Amino acid sequence: MNRSVRLAVFAAAAVGTAAWWRRLSNVDDPKDGSVAARSRTQRNLVLAGAATKVGGAWAADRARRVFADAERRAELDEAFQLRTAEQVAETLGNLKGAMMKLGQMVSYLDQGMPEPVRDALAQLQQDAPPMAPELAAQVITEELGAPPAEVFAEWDPVPIAAASIGQVHRAMTHDGRAVAVKVQYPGVDVAIEGDLDNAGMLFTTMKYMFPGLDPKPLVAELRERITEELDYRIEADNQRLFADYYRDHPFIHVPDVIDGLGSRRVITTELVAGARFSEVTSWPVSERDRVGEIIYRFVFGSLYRLGAFNGDPHPGNYIFGADGRVSFLDYGLVKRFTPEELLPFEQMIDAAVINPDRARFRRIVEGVGLIKPGLDFTDEQVERYFGHFYEFVKDDEARTFDAEYASEMVARFFDTSSEHAEIMKAANVPQSMVIIQRINLGLMAVLGELGATARWREISEEIWPWVGAEPRTELGRAEAEWRRRTGRGRAVVERDPSPVTASGS
Repeated sequence: MNRSVRLAVFAAAAVGTAAWWRRLSNVDDPKDGSVAARSRTQRNLVLAGAATKVGGAWAADRARRVFADAERRAELDEAFQLRTAEQVAETLGNLKGAMMKLGQMVSYLDQGMPEPVRDALAQLQQDAPPMAPELAAQVITEELGAPPAEVFAEWDPVPIAAASIGQVHRAMTHDGRAVAVKVQYPGVDVAIEGDLDNAGMLFTTMKYMFPGLDPKPLVAELRERITEELDYRIEADNQRLFADYYRDHPFIHVPDVIDGLGSRRVITTELVAGARFSEVTSWPVSERDRVGEIIYRFVFGSLYRLGAFNGDPHPGNYIFGADGRVSFLDYGLVKRFTPEELLPFEQMIDAAVINPDRARFRRIVEGVGLIKPGLDFTDEQVERYFGHFYEFVKDDEARTFDAEYASEMVARFFDTSSEHAEIMKAANVPQSMVIIQRINLGLMAVLGELGATARWREISEEIWPWVGAEPRTELGRAEAEWRRRTGRGRAVVERDPSPVTASGS
């Protein structure tokens, strides 16, 4: 079976199997699309049932292969992979919450999946089964004090998107603005609390595979970020931060939040029109390269010049406008960094790329807690494993992100049969790195699907404030002019990280 399909099946099966050990009351399956009516136990039983179906199908597939020739075996494998992906996608989509997020991540992280499998799971990137219109109206009434027909001049009861925590409706304000209204699924907070408990059990189980992993800070960071995501008031504040920062930007757009039409479970923003990511992947190469550079600049420009990181990079959160701008959606999962928290990232880049020094790179890696000091690995092994993130910026050559690179990135974290197995088992993900790792994996997968090509070192040296190189691309020059005109885009803190690194750690 394809390694990436094994990863998807393992993730669903492990969560489902762990769920059998939870002991809470059971209730009937909800028929209105709500999450409240489904208890933690029922969610667990649904997951366990999915795992059982996958296991049974796998056993049947193995039996059929016994007397099959090579061609027939390939057909059986493809059919099994597709059935498995469809079962997992349907199960996670109906459960919503953190489990659907798991499916979203699996769907875009590994470009090595067979196309039918990725197509099945990719449905989770844009749409999930919606809740009943009456239920969405009830949430609006409870949160905003009146039904949608009164709060808005126009209200479309059919959602334009349904995702893991809420669904989005098109509406018109009384002053004539077209808006997107995100409504949270009733009870999703309770469901996610249970999912996070199960995630804790999963990561604890993973410690047997990865002895160096400390699951507690990892789960704590995920719990903190995802719990914040449940409060749309926090999301509104995050989105205002990004929208104000990128206002009037030549190619990056963040929709404005509409004041007075939001609450803990409702957020109203400017409605954005444009192409979806699935359409963009068939655009001409030059246009895909341009889009890839924009996404890259948004991710790392936000980190190093705004000190904030949007940690939900899946393709459903990008809208590609006819004016050439890319709109970035969904600010529920945002991590803000202080200058002190950014320093280790800058130091690792300096030691791996700008002033290469394997011994210094290892000291930094040990200092942030990615591996324990004194382990029996050479500096070269440490640099080869953790330095893979920087391969595409280690020289000035044009590099193309492709399926192989994205798959290799994932394999370094999950494939214990690889050449990096021993150091992988010793590696840890400290709390400060959890969201960074998610965005790294997600971004590389997105760029890999685009097949984006650029001189990433040149672009990065312009983005990295401690280097501050002159822009060498059309987009870079446009952004530099925007920074000059608005005064925005300066570094979170101006400094040279290398002397600090050399004397520290």
